[in-house]
Amino acid sequence: MWLMLQQDHGDDYVVATGETYSVREFLDEVFKHIDLDWRDFVEIDPRYFRPAEVDLLLGDATKAREKLGWKPKVTMQGLAKMMIEADWELAKKEAYLAKR
Repeated sequence: MWLMLQQDHGDDYVVATGETYSVREFLDEVFKHIDLDWRDFVEIDPRYFRPAEVDLLLGDATKAREKLGWKPKVTMQGLAKMMIEADWELAKKEAYLAKR
């Protein structure tokens, strides 16, 4: 990302993998790491579903790749794992502090 700061002029870049996943797929991945079923913990409210006219949300990082040589290094699965591990470490610290 530091390459963005080294440019002569400011510009807008999309940082994306070029892959698309549903919220359900992300939940499946996250809860898989903690051996739980997300359906037991997540409540779905249809009021917050995307409008029907939004068929696909997909980031195009072509400009960042061509101008900066940027490419994604983390997959959605890797991101889910990193998030769970970070939350787990925080939860352990909070539990320890609560005992004191």
